[in-house]
Amino acid sequence: MDVVRPWFNMLLVWILAWLALRLIRRVLNLLNSRLLAHAGPDDARRVETLMNVFRYTATIVIIGVTIMLTLGLIGISVTPILATAGVAGIAVGFGAQSLVKDFFTGLFLLIENQVSEGDVIEAAGKSGLVERVTLRHIRMRDYDGAVHFIPNSMITVVTNRSRGFAYAVIDMNVKRQDDLERVFTLMHRVGAAMRADPVLGPMILDDIDIAGVEKVEDAAIAVRCRIKVQPAKQWRIRREFLRRMKAAIDSVEEIPSAV
Repeated sequence: MDVVRPWFNMLLVWILAWLALRLIRRVLNLLNSRLLAHAGPDDARRVETLMNVFRYTATIVIIGVTIMLTLGLIGISVTPILATAGVAGIAVGFGAQSLVKDFFTGLFLLIENQVSEGDVIEAAGKSGLVERVTLRHIRMRDYDGAVHFIPNSMITVVTNRSRGFAYAVIDMNVKRQDDLERVFTLMHRVGAAMRADPVLGPMILDDIDIAGVEKVEDAAIAVRCRIKVQPAKQWRIRREFLRRMKAAIDSVEEIPSAV
């Protein structure tokens, strides 16, 4: 009976740990559903990111406590382990300052809603789509498909291109002898055609804003404009606008309206 009892207790501890994990995940899923029901698109990504962090942290804590209890049940005293861990923690702490900084920086990144999964950002000299945010690092995939793992302690400035709206800023070079009023008219016509397009129209939030002449060179004049668009849609709108402007300049009579 004395031999069976420790194994029974260990089984009970792991069953309780499993139930605790299930309960925490169910509570977090319920809380996630309640918050998402009253959250906007940006807040939804933030809530989802925070829930993933809470789920991961709770899992680590419960598994750690379960392992310590299991060691105690099989006769291994956890007191020396905890004492050793406390002393070693002081020594390791000096060498793991960057790790501690990672966690604190990651915590504030999440609390202040600076970055969420699904955002397009630029940080630590890298830019791309955020695939995962943890308290330790940010996983980002760039346009070429390369994946970057950026420790949070290396992030000092975050440029988020996925909040609220964006601008497709477009610079066009035209010949010096071209009539600028004709060019501006074509730009307005192309912008209006894109807003009327059933595919591109929902991505565009406002009429084209023509800034005017940006630079005068020996053989060309740079003309700048911008289009207010949905987040992360500026690159597609910019490429499509340039394609249509090229066709419009070649043939003033016909401006294409299809993608």
